[in-house]
Amino acid sequence: MPRPAVPARSNPPAAVEEVDTSFLETLLGYNARRAALAVITVFVERMAPFQLKPVDFSVLSLVRHNPGITSRQLCTALGILPPNLVGMVNALEKRELVARQPHPRDGRAVGLHLTARGEKLMRDAEKTAAELEADFAARLSPSELRNLITLLKKVYS
Repeated sequence: MPRPAVPARSNPPAAVEEVDTSFLETLLGYNARRAALAVITVFVERMAPFQLKPVDFSVLSLVRHNPGITSRQLCTALGILPPNLVGMVNALEKRELVARQPHPRDGRAVGLHLTARGEKLMRDAEKTAAELEADFAARLSPSELRNLITLLKKVYS
């Protein structure tokens, strides 16, 4: 079957020399995503020695600072669906970073706790994360950083 004829152009197509992002730069989502990507890219690199993805880090950090936290509480705090968390917790347990223990007040629930290995890993990983945050925060004044965090929380809370 023959191809349809392509209309002849009298002028060659325009070439883009400089990309105009001015409209996108007016959008909250675009700017939030660009900022998040800048931080997350470096975060992923720095967490590689710990074999932690951002969500693993978040889960372990919450367990570290909230010993006995339940899966339901983790899901609520991080906006994770329960089926997604189950596999994650199983993998962290297999790595001997977390342990399940009976909940003291709810016989149906279990609380998550860091193991000694998980505590050591998270102490080092949180130190690394704090250093990364300090590197990025250095681009802002202390007041700008406080304001930025306050404003971002307003958007997602």
